[in-house]
Amino acid sequence: MDTSQNHTVHHLARAEGRLAYTVEGSGPLVVAAPGMGDLRATYDDVVPHLVAAGYRVAVMDLRGHGDSDTTFSTHGDEATASDYVALVEHLASGPAVLLGSSMAASAAVVAAAERPDLVRGLVLLDGFLREPSSPAKLRAMRVLYRLVLARPWGAALWASFYGSLNKGRRPARLAAHQAAIRANLSEPGRLRSFRDLAVALDHGVVEPRVAQVQAPALAVYGALDPDYADPAAEAAWAQESLGATTLLLPEVGHYPQLQAPEEVVTATLAFLADLPGTAGTAGAPAARAEGTRG
Repeated sequence: MDTSQNHTVHHLARAEGRLAYTVEGSGPLVVAAPGMGDLRATYDDVVPHLVAAGYRVAVMDLRGHGDSDTTFSTHGDEATASDYVALVEHLASGPAVLLGSSMAASAAVVAAAERPDLVRGLVLLDGFLREPSSPAKLRAMRVLYRLVLARPWGAALWASFYGSLNKGRRPARLAAHQAAIRANLSEPGRLRSFRDLAVALDHGVVEPRVAQVQAPALAVYGALDPDYADPAAEAAWAQESLGATTLLLPEVGHYPQLQAPEEVVTATLAFLADLPGTAGTAGAPAARAEGTRG
């Protein structure tokens, strides 16, 4: 299933399979990835604006997701971090800004800590900089994932749950995006790959890397994100621990790129324009978005 919208899908060979990605535009490189159980199309309201502002934007699918192969046996934040690095190196346009949603934001932090030479900035959309669940809750969630992400009901249940994470504003294209997710997860091997990722995921590997990150960061959170007991506190922790510029969006849940793309674009372009070495290379600086600023 080609989940792109009129863009050529390329494939990057990795040890266990191929990663699908699209790339468009010219200028400083931005590499984006969606969160677990999501597709590249999650960024459809963001990427065109970055390209128009003078950036080269690559968007990759996670292992086993979208148009990427289902042959991978290794999943998680560290595996995705290595995929970010591999794609930046493959495109030979680094160092790059890494843009990630949810677990992909976590992976971007790991990549920035391990390869500071390849990462010049981070844009983190409701990313997990630490594991929010206790060990007991993690174990329970893994049992639940094995049950929920099983055939024949797994694709439909996840698509429905994905909608519930969009608390607050309801994007006009949410239903279509949920349908695309359900259709993609119905393809052979994809639900298994997603389940393997969900069971393996532990954001505890991210927190030790936070202090090692040298790149500037923008951390955007939805004030209604159900994945956090207190999204505002999580934004404050990102500011304190990562030195991130933070933005807390009202009436937004876990997917700011879907629910509040205008605010995400405005904040991202302002952040990119302020990065060292980009003055005059990509568009005019955008007005800064209002919110909690670090």
